[in-house]
Amino acid sequence: MLHVNSVPPASLLLVQGDEELLVARAVAAAVEAARATDPGADVREYEAGALVAGEVAEMLSPSLFGGRRVLVVRSGQDARKDLSAALLAYAKSPDPDVTLIVTHPGGAKGKAFADGLRAAGATVVPAAKLKSDRERIAFVRDEFRRNGARCDEAAASALLASVGNDLREIAAACSQLLADTDGKITEATVARYYRGRAEVSGFTVADAAMVGDLPGALEALRWALHVGVDPVPIADALADGVRTVARVASAGRGNPYQLASTLGMPAWKIQRAQERSRGWTPEGLVDAMRAAADCNAAVKGGAEDRGYALEQAVFAVAAARRDGGAR
Repeated sequence: MLHVNSVPPASLLLVQGDEELLVARAVAAAVEAARATDPGADVREYEAGALVAGEVAEMLSPSLFGGRRVLVVRSGQDARKDLSAALLAYAKSPDPDVTLIVTHPGGAKGKAFADGLRAAGATVVPAAKLKSDRERIAFVRDEFRRNGARCDEAAASALLASVGNDLREIAAACSQLLADTDGKITEATVARYYRGRAEVSGFTVADAAMVGDLPGALEALRWALHVGVDPVPIADALADGVRTVARVASAGRGNPYQLASTLGMPAWKIQRAQERSRGWTPEGLVDAMRAAADCNAAVKGGAEDRGYALEQAVFAVAAARRDGGAR
């Protein structure tokens, strides 16, 4: 039965990228669109590497019985030449009652096949991994926005600091917050909800060290190590904290939103770094960067006591801020 208000599903869809969650969502949305048009749509899924051209010919050929058909071909980069040739030939004149969905991770393997689908007019859905803080923050904010909730950049950043960068975990955390809050997500909301995880992150250690709170930084560090936080992300967070403040300080006291494109950072991160740069001298930041680099080398180079290396770095960063660097 045709739903009058439904949007006709795309005949050709190329889901391109290697982020599993985004790929799964794109495929599910396309199948849902087909079923909105025809609840009895015949949906079949295949792995491209296990298919030959003849096996899909029947599915793609016009049906005597009518009805919508959906063919999902996963891992399009593994398609053999005969299969990709057959699908590209079909793509030149697709059946309007068939939805052909091909997933492809991007990259060089099978690129000609993906490019051919694109040239044939396939609707392309990007599904690449989110590599930058800005992209992940945008993803978090969009998760809430799509569900009628509000979340600012600081809250999104706090959420990422609490749950990490795995997109499935991020999406699950957003879903949980949506279910358990009133829909207005602030940094304080996230801190309350994820207290215990956020308090022992490497970013907590770095933030305390950068503002000169030596007791707070050491307490956070020791608790993090006690509950099993890996030393490597703590060392990375400390290095990132020093490096960010140094970059922002060298750019001057400009408007964070104007500096965002120049520095390649989100405005909220620049604003926070500007606040943390107070009390630092250029010489002090040089010393702090050296201490953070030494710490990274020790922690990632297999130092016998990585916790001690982290403690020494925290002491050194606090001293660099307090003393203004070597004279």
